[in-house]
Amino acid sequence: MVERETWISRAGFIFAAVGSAVGLGNIWRFPWLTAQNGGSAFLLVYLIIVLGVGVPGLLASFVIGRRSKRNPVGAFKSLGGGRVWTALGGLCVVTSIVLISFYTVVGGWILRYLLESFTGAYFTQPAAHFDSIAFGTQAFFYQVVFLLVTVVVVMAGVRKGIEATTKLMTPAIILLLGGLAVWAFYQPDTASGYEFYLAFDVQYLADNFIAVLGAAAGQALFTLSIGSGTMLTYASYLEEDRSLPADGSIIALLNLGVGVLAGLVVFPLLFSFVGEPTGGGTGALFVSIAGAFATLPGGRLIGGLFFFTILLAALSSSISMLEIPVAYLVDEFDYDRPQATGGLFALVLGAGAINAFDSNVFEIVAGPIVNQLLTLGLIGFMLYTAWILGDEAVEEFTKGGGTIARTVGVPWRYTVGTILPLFLLFSFYTNVISLLGISLPPVAVVGLTVLTGLPVTGSLFQAGRPNND
Repeated sequence: MVERETWISRAGFIFAAVGSAVGLGNIWRFPWLTAQNGGSAFLLVYLIIVLGVGVPGLLASFVIGRRSKRNPVGAFKSLGGGRVWTALGGLCVVTSIVLISFYTVVGGWILRYLLESFTGAYFTQPAAHFDSIAFGTQAFFYQVVFLLVTVVVVMAGVRKGIEATTKLMTPAIILLLGGLAVWAFYQPDTASGYEFYLAFDVQYLADNFIAVLGAAAGQALFTLSIGSGTMLTYASYLEEDRSLPADGSIIALLNLGVGVLAGLVVFPLLFSFVGEPTGGGTGALFVSIAGAFATLPGGRLIGGLFFFTILLAALSSSISMLEIPVAYLVDEFDYDRPQATGGLFALVLGAGAINAFDSNVFEIVAGPIVNQLLTLGLIGFMLYTAWILGDEAVEEFTKGGGTIARTVGVPWRYTVGTILPLFLLFSFYTNVISLLGISLPPVAVVGLTVLTGLPVTGSLFQAGRPNND
């Protein structure tokens, strides 16, 4: 049996988890979805979901991971509950591979733009330049390079690779983003950007509630790295004396702060240099923002700094995604880490190539498929924690947590076992309905959620372990 590693320090775990959460979800995906969903209306719903749903869900992942000391498949197998739950662990491994298959494409874009910042290659015609390099052989080449860097870090292990790297990268991301936000504040004509981002639009939210809710829920799960098994896997390397509620709250708040900070960089610049919020769509960073650097004194240096910051964020997340299937192979099949990582490099490269060569596949995978997989995964985590682990979950929740953890442990259990899974199921249905182009009033979606969700929750409650009675 290969000896399992642990984190050297609490700071190492927090920086690794925050680095996983920050990533492109906050700096690339968050501004893109915010722009498409009404700016401030999306921001408010997103903040509520992160704090009200994301943090309890994050703690459910932590509980399963630390309790089992295993990867997602091994966790459900060792803790018990049957084949359905083991299959949920398998879904996590699949989801992580789906995530990294498109993520490395974007990572390749960022790597290329970092290098091109110093030559100004994208300055003249940013939109045409992005279209020419976004997909195809060139995109695949940079995807391979980005994936190789990720593989090297993961191959080095939890302590020497993941922890050592993210301890440096995560603080650097926050400091660099903060500096860019201050610089953006002093650019001309940014007032409209701040208004779009921060001035709450009640009417937009009322008119587009279903669409905003589905997008915000998917983004919250994506940025917190929950639903795919990332945080479960990272928590499996934790010692027993760490306070899960304290660490989870710190991670969620830091993630939230970085997301908001990224918006304070991107939207002022979009309005300052482009005049509107949606220029570029999924390529907004590479068209609108990158094009803006061409007009600035020292634009090449600023562009290089900007894309270096994003590259660090992208790597911190891709590392966490690859760790899930690596941990699975190490734990379940006794592969050593270099063997597991090397084998997965070939698998991810094959899956990623499809995204690198086909823009339509990329759009579907990066949006609706990922949103739905993460939502289903987190619903499963919550139900398992509340009704299969039950009292054991509360016991794990309170270890090292002190009086506050003991006070909120039981209410947390019943919240993640009832209200929050129903909310996520509602979000799942809203996304499906939107994808199918069907128009249903929110009341109808609530009815569908209750009719399908309550029987499942009720049956799990009845089937709970005897020690939960």
